[in-house]
Amino acid sequence: QVQLVESGGGWVQAGGSLRLSCALSGRTFSSSAMGWFRQAPGKEREFVSAITGSGEGTYTTDSLKGRFTISRDNAKNTMYLQMNSLKSEDTADYYCAAWETDQPSTTPRYWGQGTQVTVSS
Repeated sequence: QVQLVESGGGWVQAGGSLRLSCALSGRTFSSSAMGWFRQAPGKEREFVSAITGSGEGTYTTDSLKGRFTISRDNAKNTMYLQMNSLKSEDTADYYCAAWETDQPSTTPRYWGQGTQVTVSS
């Protein structure tokens, strides 16, 4: 059974930083492209960032480039999202996701339960 478990969410003041983690179990980590999505209150879920199975390729939505950085440690079966210079509009539930291939494509196959990030101004 594939499981994704997020951690690292919480409350932070505007301008601060958080690092989210996502641990994958139940399938070969390096064979799975991984990604982060987020859903703000009253809004649809949106793509944040993705990383290939090897970690050599990353994709981040343009509006977040320079502030958010995705990475992974295949030895630890864990993916990360470093979020810097946080803004109140970054407040959302953040979801970890995994694809069945080592390249991200359309809709991920597996999803975590989400971790809440609240940025206070």
